[in-house]
Amino acid sequence: MARAHPIARGIAVLSFIVVVFFAAAFLLTVGSDGDLASALAFGDKVGVVEVKGVISESDAIVDALREFERSPAVKAVVIRVESPGGGVAPSQEIYAAILNLREVKPVIASFGGVAASGGYYIASACDTIVANPGTITGSIGVIMELGNLEGLLEKVGVAPETIKSGAHKDMGSPTRPLTDEERRLFQEMIDSVHTQFVNAVASGRDMDATRVRELADGRIYSGEQAHEAGLVDALGGLEDAIAMAAERGGIEGEPRVSHARSRDFPWWWGMLFDLAPGGLAQGLALGLERGLVNGPPVSGLQLLYGGPLLR
Repeated sequence: MARAHPIARGIAVLSFIVVVFFAAAFLLTVGSDGDLASALAFGDKVGVVEVKGVISESDAIVDALREFERSPAVKAVVIRVESPGGGVAPSQEIYAAILNLREVKPVIASFGGVAASGGYYIASACDTIVANPGTITGSIGVIMELGNLEGLLEKVGVAPETIKSGAHKDMGSPTRPLTDEERRLFQEMIDSVHTQFVNAVASGRDMDATRVRELADGRIYSGEQAHEAGLVDALGGLEDAIAMAAERGGIEGEPRVSHARSRDFPWWWGMLFDLAPGGLAQGLALGLERGLVNGPPVSGLQLLYGGPLLR
């Protein structure tokens, strides 16, 4: 029987090692959102969920909260907020998920540079809020911005035609000004959402709703000012929040930290495609573009009409 060529034998051994490596990485990171450091951190942990940027969707954050809620190794959770706010419904869904988690484990909010409006909304569901003295926070309020392009359209010679099924179906159309009735209806909706915001903060923070409404005129506060007003419980950074969570979770010594990842793919997936021929990487990019692989959803209606925002 002919012996395998040394080069062929070497390629086979190398291929086997690569397969074993990625298989081991996959098995290690199952249930840890693809984070190898989290997977290798044994013992009791503090889970950290990051809320970054504009809050436009809630699925990834809610999934991470539920994962930490189910994990017996995670004894407490820190919500790291670095957000100016965002959509009403996503903020409310994250708020509700934090309340559910709070029933079984301590939940601490940690504010970064900005944790305002919708960012504060979700944090108010936590047991305790920790902010840096210079954090920009507050902005408890709701805003909705509409544009009127009627004059511009006239200048360029565009005459819009609207066919609708009801008197208010084109409310907020950029091709004409609002009527008094439409302005009233929009204001009622904004007031309704603002009341929901105030009640959520009052409930989550165990504060009097009248006091919250006094603070909820849309103004921003520094972390220090928010602390004095009762919107923040303690001043400090992320490490302080992690230490507080560890103590309340009954973790002794230096706490191990497990970071939830909101990205779609674990670290080894990216490495695999980086090492693979260009065609695979291009195929992945094409899949993202066509929606065949999970990516950020794009909604034509959302682009046309964003609705009220917490920002």
